Amino acid sequence: MVRKIIHIDMDAFYASVEQRDNPALRGRPVVVGGDPHGRGVVAACSYEARRFGIHSAMSCARAARLCPEAVFVRPRRERYQEISARIMAIFHEYTDLVEPLSLDEAFLDITCNRKNIPSATWVAEAIRRDIAARTGLTASAGVSCNKFLAKVASDCNKPDGITVVTPEQALPFIRSLDIGKFYGVGRVTKKKMHALGIRTGDDLRRLSRDELVAHFGKSGLFFHDIVRGIDPRPVCPVRERKSLGTETTLKTDTGDPDLMLELLAEQARQVAAALQEKKCMGRTITLKLRYHDFTTITRSRTLGQPTDLAEEILPVIQILLKATDAGRQKVRLLGITVSNLVSSENGAPRGRQLVLPFCGPIEKKKPGSSSSSASWTQ
Repeated sequence: MVRKIIHIDMDAFYASVEQRDNPALRGRPVVVGGDPHGRGVVAACSYEARRFGIHSAMSCARAARLCPEAVFVRPRRERYQEISARIMAIFHEYTDLVEPLSLDEAFLDITCNRKNIPSATWVAEAIRRDIAARTGLTASAGVSCNKFLAKVASDCNKPDGITVVTPEQALPFIRSLDIGKFYGVGRVTKKKMHALGIRTGDDLRRLSRDELVAHFGKSGLFFHDIVRGIDPRPVCPVRERKSLGTETTLKTDTGDPDLMLELLAEQARQVAAALQEKKCMGRTITLKLRYHDFTTITRSRTLGQPTDLAEEILPVIQILLKATDAGRQKVRLLGITVSNLVSSENGAPRGRQLVLPFCGPIEKKKPGSSSSSASWTQ
């Protein structure tokens, strides 16, 4: 049986919620993020703001320069979660096979849907109408026979649009697709593909499985299949948590290693407490740094045993920090993530003290951070 998969993606979700709740913002360039006079970054922006070249992860200061008339609002995550819950409830009226990717997007398998609607396109349109009627927001949809095609399709006719890729249209659609639209092709991979003369799906299809693996490792296997329309991944209603972390943007760039370690010590305690609250332990510890020029790097180390203890996370972070240019270059953001998680309830061995240089907790905290945000990757 050919599957019927829908990918629903809310249009400029955070900014649209702000415009919905405050009519004075409608039709105006809205930026959800930090202080444009400080060091915050853009979390989301309205389509009116995007016309000026503003995008997420851009500094708010730059966004203000690009669009002086932009309205900056602080994120209200609880409000976004509330609206998201309403949207997810609508999805579940049509199918139990709902896989949320974030607050504002999800996959739905409606091959056998609760309302016995024979057309996947009709289901997608019905869902979009329900969302508009009950939340006042618009959503775009992609409809196809697998997850890859549905997700790519949902971005083809934004905002408030729908794109359908039938099984018969799948291969011509993929062959004409710009390589930057392929899932898993980020900035670095795109540059590498361009260097190999790969600019479309048709170009990618010319490479053999062995050639793709030679150039891109395990990702080459994925590229080999999806460019041929092969994506058997199921829609998974229950998704395991993959990582837990936190990051902090500093008020001013710093090259002081002691201050960095103080902030990282506090982050290690926060992450450890969250792991214990969620009854999780992790094996992979990652340090994230953003230098003064906005270059972002990560350094990771995988442990022999999982841990949920700050006194075991911090020494690893200290070693990872020494492997960066922090100190030689000023830093504007610091973060810690623990991944490769296991449950601490099902008999997983608790972490033990690592044989590593120990950096003891520092109780005194210097002023230096302006914002801290927890990051959950589902």
